[in-house]
Amino acid sequence: MSEILTIGAVTQDIFFPTSEGVAYDTPEDLLSQKKLAFELGSKCHIAQRHEALGGCSANVACGLAKLGEDVSMYGCIGDDAVGKWISKELGKIGVNLSLVCVQNNCQSDLSAIVVDEKSSDRVIFTNQIANQKLIVQEEKIGRPHWIFVGDLTGEWQKNIDTIISTSNKNKIKVAFNPRQSTIHEDVKKIIETITHCEILFVNKDEAVEIVSGCGDIAVRELLENEEYLVKILHRLGARMITITDGIRGAWAYDGHRIIHAEALLTDAVDSTGAGDAFTSGFFTAHLKRMDLETCLRWGVANSSNSLKEYGGQAGLLGEKEIEILANKVSVKLLN
Repeated sequence: MSEILTIGAVTQDIFFPTSEGVAYDTPEDLLSQKKLAFELGSKCHIAQRHEALGGCSANVACGLAKLGEDVSMYGCIGDDAVGKWISKELGKIGVNLSLVCVQNNCQSDLSAIVVDEKSSDRVIFTNQIANQKLIVQEEKIGRPHWIFVGDLTGEWQKNIDTIISTSNKNKIKVAFNPRQSTIHEDVKKIIETITHCEILFVNKDEAVEIVSGCGDIAVRELLENEEYLVKILHRLGARMITITDGIRGAWAYDGHRIIHAEALLTDAVDSTGAGDAFTSGFFTAHLKRMDLETCLRWGVANSSNSLKEYGGQAGLLGEKEIEILANKVSVKLLN
């Protein structure tokens, strides 16, 4: 059994970079305040497409493996050409595939990602079939030192119950990155899960939504304040909290100190997987018993470099590379 087990979705992502879309603001739509539009019926030329692995758990597994960690992934693929491609790509990076389940007569998950070349932001069209069928089993989890829980779909509440009960029984540490869709669906379940976690990884939007679901302890006027957010999330039970917010950088809190790391500005081509790259960088530094400042530096360095390539793997750093780039990250004690 590997030292770390990541559990969640894995996909093939196909990227279509284009400058033909028109981005515009829709502030009246609170849930979708910026949109990307194309002429209806038009045909847009794509000079070059790109393929990469996708899915939070797969991206984090690849980032950990690239940094020398012993990692397995627990997820589902179909018995199709896409599934074979996914297995090959995971194996090339060094992820243990023994718990990647192949579903018969099933399509693997696939995403088409339209990247706006002017902003490096994207719109993701995702088709989830195989990952919906994942049923986590206690005997397959075994006894890794860590479980990383990423983008669960399908019967995700049931799977989380199995993961948490197994981790409590076998004294396995849990790192958790809940996804926006699961927070929307059942924020109370997410809050309940956080109480059992060692590390919580979220972006700013996810943090705001979780804290908003905390009832009376949430102060609406403070929801945009990152120092407030990390403290409330820490009160839910996780021992360490990280929040990322794009070019504004990242925050971490261990119950004693709040540290902020500035983003490294770079010529970005695609933001897909940048948050997952932060997670694998921060997580690896934590596994190596580095201090909170260094963990943040590693996370920001890995995330920044991932922005230079399409997808969540091509820009991932090795250990020597991340040490060099991390020295360029500025950090500050806030509290």
